[in-house]
Amino acid sequence: MPKVEVLKDLCKSCLYCIEVCPKKVLDLSKEVNVKGYQYVTPVKPDDCTGCTLCAMMCPDAAIEVYK
Repeated sequence: MPKVEVLKDLCKSCLYCIEVCPKKVLDLSKEVNVKGYQYVTPVKPDDCTGCTLCAMMCPDAAIEVYK
């Protein structure tokens, strides 16, 4: 089963990953990271297909997808 992991302290909440995810696995957290940004978090991790679109779109390399 694929697993998506967000490196929260690298995330700047640009939301590109949320927009491109076909299964709406990711959403914005209510918490903030060390830089003061709300970070993206997997809210439906079991729906991840491992397509890696989120990781490819992330300009900060804050997302890793394991297959």
